Amino acid sequence: MADLRSFVFLDSLQPQLAAYLGTVAKGFLPVAGEASLIVEISPGIEINRVTDVAVKATDVRPGMQVVERLYGMLEIHSPSQGDVRQAGAAILEALELKEADRIKPRVLSQQVIKHVDDLQVQLINRNRQGMMLVAGESLFIMEVEPAGYAAFAANEAEKAAHINVVDVRMTGAFGRVYLGGEQRDIDVAAVAAAKAIEGLTGREAKSSRKD
Repeated sequence: MADLRSFVFLDSLQPQLAAYLGTVAKGFLPVAGEASLIVEISPGIEINRVTDVAVKATDVRPGMQVVERLYGMLEIHSPSQGDVRQAGAAILEALELKEADRIKPRVLSQQVIKHVDDLQVQLINRNRQGMMLVAGESLFIMEVEPAGYAAFAANEAEKAAHINVVDVRMTGAFGRVYLGGEQRDIDVAAVAAAKAIEGLTGREAKSSRKD
């Protein structure tokens, strides 16, 4: 049986997150305002069956399908929230699971770096796939487990504050969110991101982190 790690519905993709997905997705690209569902399971190979179920169930488009040995991740989207939710229901039925069987996400770490120096900005921008970080801005970094929930945290943060989505790592063992902006906006975004993660329910699971 597949282990349901992440299963989260994004009611409306915010402009920057939607644009960010366009830089990393290799499937059908989403646009702002569309609803999205992110599903992460283990073993990774099972995500192929999940994608098959989703696209046959209703009118949704797959933006990302990542197949690793241990984890597999799928992102689907549609202008219709109903279609995305219907696809999600079909996925759960096929896996013989419920939404409550997903892992309850947890924040592993979060930090704010104020007035980021030019030299560190250059390092971050060389590896980012979203917006540029500008010297003098503040940087918020959050690490979550499982990884798929990072996109949800970034989306809710963008709803709450005028920030820049610098990067979102949403595959693998752990997820990370990098947000830049003025300190007052970062303060609001940090609270929104944490509340988004803390507000999700699910089963408790032992962390795979080896500290």
